[in-house]
Amino acid sequence: METKTTTSDATERGVTAADMTEPDDAARRVGRSAESPVEQGAAGDPSSEAASHGAADVAKPTDGTAATADALATADTATPDGTAAAADTATPDGTAATADASPTDGTDDAVDPDAPVDPVDPVDQVDQDGTGAAGSSADAASDRQPDFEPLTDTYERLRHSTDSAELSGYARAPLPDRSNQAAFSRATALLEAVAGNAHTPVEDRVFLATTMPFPNILVKLSADPEAEVRRAVAANEDDKNWLVGRLTKDRDGEVRDTALRNPRSSWKMRLEGAQDPEVGPPTLDALADLGVRTEPGAPAVLSSMVRRAVALNPGCPRETLERLARDGSDQVARAARARLR
Repeated sequence: METKTTTSDATERGVTAADMTEPDDAARRVGRSAESPVEQGAAGDPSSEAASHGAADVAKPTDGTAATADALATADTATPDGTAAAADTATPDGTAATADASPTDGTDDAVDPDAPVDPVDPVDQVDQDGTGAAGSSADAASDRQPDFEPLTDTYERLRHSTDSAELSGYARAPLPDRSNQAAFSRATALLEAVAGNAHTPVEDRVFLATTMPFPNILVKLSADPEAEVRRAVAANEDDKNWLVGRLTKDRDGEVRDTALRNPRSSWKMRLEGAQDPEVGPPTLDALADLGVRTEPGAPAVLSSMVRRAVALNPGCPRETLERLARDGSDQVARAARARLR
């Protein structure tokens, strides 16, 4: 009866009868099963042998009773280099299973989210875009570059500026070379804002009206409140003919006369000017020379029509009429002689 009870207890512990009767054999079997794959693949490794012997010592019974499967748990054994070695344990079916050494509470090592994090050296850190230290260097270099004001912001600032010295500086600054198209376009665009600002000194606006060939600047200056500026635009031979035509209708007589004398004016404008009694003598005298002393290659019919209109204009001076009376065109000469009678 006593033997039966012992066997039953052992059975409940997961140990066979052979294990009970022959503890030495059981220990040898456990020792063989404790031979780990690491030991098989790396014979002579001190750390592997230490792990094997540790497992065998745990498996061997010390009180004459059979060792249970729980007694064959994982044992951490210190290796010569101070690290923990994994020990093979025997399973109830007699096969060997390899278990990595782990904390006794059965949890894996984890990083505490509340633990302080050491700062990372920016040189060693790689940015998400893959630039790493090179990207950081580029950002630092860009931070050192001077601020670049967008064109629209600069344009609006100059258009409303009251700083005459700054506006004069922009007006007199030499233009960039045309080969640098971006800088050249920016400069001419800003000159338009300077030209349209009444706080730009008059002499600087006259300078722009006289020297600039750009339509956007000349159009802005053609509406300047100062007649002196508009007159400079009217004399600019880089004007478009439609702009000159607008100035031939200007409220100031000198501006109109100047526009009529501009070679860019059309024949229609000249004819209308020659017929206008408000046009001054100097302008009529200049129109009387068209196709003769000025623009000798001009169309004969058109130029003679303008000279005849000058001869018929009541404001034409006598000296001009005497010259037209000797004109090579019979129609012009007859009109002038008729006025001299």
